[in-house]
Amino acid sequence: MIGVGIDAVEVDRFRRVAARTPGVLDRLFTDRERAYAERRRDPTERFAARFAAKEAVMKALGVGVGACKWREIEVVRAASGQPSVRLTGGAAALAERRAVTGWRLSLTHTATMAEAVALAL
Repeated sequence: MIGVGIDAVEVDRFRRVAARTPGVLDRLFTDRERAYAERRRDPTERFAARFAAKEAVMKALGVGVGACKWREIEVVRAASGQPSVRLTGGAAALAERRAVTGWRLSLTHTATMAEAVALAL
């Protein structure tokens, strides 16, 4: 294991940020992530979990916010529903420099909290 990251996001706080900051969802999430979340009646829980995952991935890489673009870290789902991470651009370069060859990702959320744990392997 190369690194581990964990993050928690308050769903209502994320909802307020999204409501008052036009374009924030476009800056944070890929088109696929948005399509997945927006299929739900209330997509905020899913957005908050994916935001937590992106922060957890950065922590597992040993870097802080700003080391790469948010959209370069994408939460993807297998047919089984299992989440994983797809990196592009600067995030992929960071992972390559750290010799990361795989990821394990776990997400959970309730109506009030969203959490993610990322393991860089």
